[in-house]
Amino acid sequence: MLNTEVQEFINKHLNSDIASILLKGTSFEKVETKEIIEQIEAKKKCKNKLPNWFSTQGIYFPNKLNIEQTSSEITAQYKSRLIKGNSIIDLTGGFGVDSYYFSKQFKEVTHCELDSQLTAIVKHNFEIFNLKSVKTIPTDGIQYLRESHINYDWIYVDPSRRHDSKGKVFFLKDCLPNVPEVIDLMFRHSSNIMIKTSPLLDISIGINELKFVKEIHVVAVDNEVKELLWISELNYKAPIEITTVNLKKSKNEYFTFYSNEEAEAKVTYSEPLAYLYEPNAAILKSGAFKSISEQLQVFKLHVNSHLYTFNTLIDFPGRRFKIESVLPYSKQAIKAEAIKKANITTRNFPERISQLRKKFKIADGGNTYMFFTTNLNNEKIVLICSKLSN
Repeated sequence: MLNTEVQEFINKHLNSDIASILLKGTSFEKVETKEIIEQIEAKKKCKNKLPNWFSTQGIYFPNKLNIEQTSSEITAQYKSRLIKGNSIIDLTGGFGVDSYYFSKQFKEVTHCELDSQLTAIVKHNFEIFNLKSVKTIPTDGIQYLRESHINYDWIYVDPSRRHDSKGKVFFLKDCLPNVPEVIDLMFRHSSNIMIKTSPLLDISIGINELKFVKEIHVVAVDNEVKELLWISELNYKAPIEITTVNLKKSKNEYFTFYSNEEAEAKVTYSEPLAYLYEPNAAILKSGAFKSISEQLQVFKLHVNSHLYTFNTLIDFPGRRFKIESVLPYSKQAIKAEAIKKANITTRNFPERISQLRKKFKIADGGNTYMFFTTNLNNEKIVLICSKLSN
């Protein structure tokens, strides 16, 4: 597979029609066409997600499912910068992206992966990267811990949701490994644990299931929440620090608050003023609806609207808009504006965007932004806005 001619074929056909390649077949005797197609599909998925792997010659790719499940380089970099020390064990190593970046902060990294074929791929790729500080072990990470007497500065685990778990709400106990069940075992081998979970996990549920949570990081990339990071420290009992980050090409957006502050934060409500502020997806996931109002001194439109307003333009972790006009929600008022094309957002509003587009015959796009929401008097309103750069 790593033969120069085969690799040239893969690179040449990254944007080709897969069905066509499968139909025509290839002329390589020692490599099946199906295997080559797997490499093409997996490598293609790495272009934006794992540019370092994509651009390095001699890299062997696992199936595309492994690529879909792995951390992106941008999120792996972020989490690696949160911790450091001499040793860390990655109990659910996968394709090794997190282990690769942990090696920048730790002298020794132990990468455990139950799939021996995937372990072999990771080992090969680390050799291509000339990465000598990572030890790859084809084993169940939890079982390895049970049989080990080694202590680590940090333990990292990325539990996967079991296929038989159904419904939208899920618990860490429904994942593999079952972290709440084995957390005492992990604390016997380290005082510091980092857990990565899907953003679907409810933060309050996670806090209840885990022990000694010190920090939670809500990590978004280009306003899409990708993962939650939980940092636990043995015997930690103080308030939990929650950090939201929206990683962007231009300027990253950060907002930090403590879990006990949100309930006590004081919020001021107001009618729409000169500017409208919409928090990014990481803040919305964190539930910092009152803390952001208090910290940044902006006013909330309604207790359930999660939109903010102020007479002054400020730095804000999210989108910023100039409010051009405020309309009551009525057919007459909206049709009088003669808006044919707009970007529509609903917040605390009973109708769906698709219904609103159909009702008012408004196409998607353009430079006009319409927010259908509810004000502090429980009146349905429409804010006509123009977007401002951050």
